[in-house]
Amino acid sequence: MSAQSKPVLPQNDNVAHALAGAGGGILSMALTYPLITLSTRAQVESKRAETTFLQAIQKIVAREGVSGLYSGLSSALFGISVTNFVYYYWYEWTRAFFEAAAEKAGRASKKLTTVESMIAGAIAGSATVILTNPIWVVNTRMTTRKSDSEETLPGAETKAKKPTTIGTLLSLLQKEGPQALFSGVVPALVLVINPILQYTLFEQMKNTVEKKRRITPGVAFVLGALGKLFATSVTYPYITVKSQMHVAGNKKEGVTEALQRVVREEGYAGLYKGIGPKVTQSVLTAACLFAFKDVLYEYSVRLRGSMAKKALTA
Repeated sequence: MSAQSKPVLPQNDNVAHALAGAGGGILSMALTYPLITLSTRAQVESKRAETTFLQAIQKIVAREGVSGLYSGLSSALFGISVTNFVYYYWYEWTRAFFEAAAEKAGRASKKLTTVESMIAGAIAGSATVILTNPIWVVNTRMTTRKSDSEETLPGAETKAKKPTTIGTLLSLLQKEGPQALFSGVVPALVLVINPILQYTLFEQMKNTVEKKRRITPGVAFVLGALGKLFATSVTYPYITVKSQMHVAGNKKEGVTEALQRVVREEGYAGLYKGIGPKVTQSVLTAACLFAFKDVLYEYSVRLRGSMAKKALTA
């Protein structure tokens, strides 16, 4: 019976990692979402509406209540669960492939090399972008509360009616067509370099630390934070452009044109609008994700084992 179950273990492990990543993403996103709202609004608003971090919080709460800091949370939680599930499934699948190849080649260590980590991240990231871009377009529209009839951003005075995920999606399809769901997909694909940098750095630091001590959730938290801090700081201009393209509607503008326009209108500082809350949110989210993911993975493996035992004894 055990011999028959061995061939399906790699797939089950991929699913366990994917579920753990999805669960960790949901928990970390829920904890840090107000920072996403502040950062996204700063990225898409005009320069004249810029405010300080605390002023932005005060204006959103005064105009929309505390719930305004959580605009689009439902779509974000759905998006992060799907995003992380797809990402971790393909990342672990690619990792298993490389580890099997290393074992077959007789390599001393099965640990992923830097190049292998980057390839695994590129494959997982590209698959994730294609499948989940529509979710993040809808989420960005909800977070910025922008439509053809109104624009309610920090500095605005009109209180907008709170949109729903389905309502935003249907309005988007009706007014702009299905192609609008893939707005910003090019910079999103460029941003695949973000998780590549993040996970490559994380894996290499993890391999180094594992030689001296066991990786605890606390250690994973610190390593995840360092990896994400570096990756987000390097790729932030593309994050800004992607957010602007998500709310641009039918306006046709390439990535290079968007970058040039922002620099022309607002200077190079315009490419880094909202970087404070974004880096804080990204670092905290990644750190919590890595800490939660390991715990959830161990729990899912134990749960799977107990369910298998019950099935055998039934």
